[in-house]
Amino acid sequence: MSYKPLYYLISSVLVTTFFIGCKPDTKLKNTENTEISESLVISDTLPWSERLAESIIKRHPEAWQTEGSVRPEWNYKIGLLLTSFEGLYESSGKKQYKDYIKTFADTLINESGVIKGYEREKFNIDMINAGKILFNLYEESKDSKYIVALDTLRSQLKTHPRTSSNGFWHKKIYPNQMWLDGLYMGAPFYAQYNTLFENGDKLDDIAHQFELIWEHTIDSETGLLYHAWDESKQMDWADKTTGKSPNFWSRSMGWYAMALVDVLDYFPQDHPKRALLISYLNQLSEALVKFQDESGLWYQVTDMPERKGNYLEASGTCMFIYAFAKGVKKGYLPAIFRTYADRGFKGMIDNLVEVEKDGEVHITNICKSAGLGGNPYRDGSFEYYISEPIVTDNLHGTGPFILAANELQQ
Repeated sequence: MSYKPLYYLISSVLVTTFFIGCKPDTKLKNTENTEISESLVISDTLPWSERLAESIIKRHPEAWQTEGSVRPEWNYKIGLLLTSFEGLYESSGKKQYKDYIKTFADTLINESGVIKGYEREKFNIDMINAGKILFNLYEESKDSKYIVALDTLRSQLKTHPRTSSNGFWHKKIYPNQMWLDGLYMGAPFYAQYNTLFENGDKLDDIAHQFELIWEHTIDSETGLLYHAWDESKQMDWADKTTGKSPNFWSRSMGWYAMALVDVLDYFPQDHPKRALLISYLNQLSEALVKFQDESGLWYQVTDMPERKGNYLEASGTCMFIYAFAKGVKKGYLPAIFRTYADRGFKGMIDNLVEVEKDGEVHITNICKSAGLGGNPYRDGSFEYYISEPIVTDNLHGTGPFILAANELQQ
């Protein structure tokens, strides 16, 4: 199956230096039976993480293009992708991955440290996530523009609206609401900044965010977490007694699980909340494996595999694989979870990964986006979650796939 519109082909020509061919004049046949240069072929001897990363670079020479945008934008999805590229740079030492990150940052941040398009007053916690790519850039270069941008994002958290119980609102336009997604968007950045520049004096506040969302979204029967909680209980999607949203969405729990394993990097062994966060990771992981399909994958709506319209979804699956693999490596989870992670990854390769004749890798069955409230209104029903577009190569799936593959060293 081909996924190569004209601009992909143009992009391919621009980035041939990223790819290794045996001989510049060697020719292969692609799916349309036309000749292609082996210098454009992505080697199947590379790890899966690099095969996808190089496919992305080949299709999109600059990271801001990966969202299909007509102009560069600062957003959480590119932050997710580039976080995975940071891991690749650390594991492989290949400079093209660091350059891909830096080019994006330098395109979006001017010499004064102003982030293009960023509007602090919107208090959108999603906007924090991409800031994680700036820590290493600042550490390596000491360029003041990066620390100015980091400080700007940290300043948002200082005045970000909170629930009466002191949890960050998901966005200003979603008052009194905490979503599982928001823990990944804000907490790892907050913890890294606070540890590096503020002596770790806010780790209790960071742990409190996890405690609040756990307390108010946990389902005692399944052990799974509902997508969101409305403290006011005023939203139509919210249970009028608990404030919980009505269904389990795999990707939302994936955000929470990834947030846990990433934020724990900054909690010292003797911190009183560290054990609690590890217990959350264990409890959620134990609940999730009960719903792992025989294929190794997880369904879009986690607990309803038999219901018509539900489907095996890539992004949530890859997030769980990453959290399990990193959790085992760091000693947070029992070794058996590496087996569950390997099973999930095999399921991805067997079912949701497509490879073209030139070696380009595609990730299929990705839920494009999902949320609650808004206009048009999203009610959190089963029908809503399965109605969102199912797409290929969306960053919600490609970033976690790279994270998972790199963590597993597959």
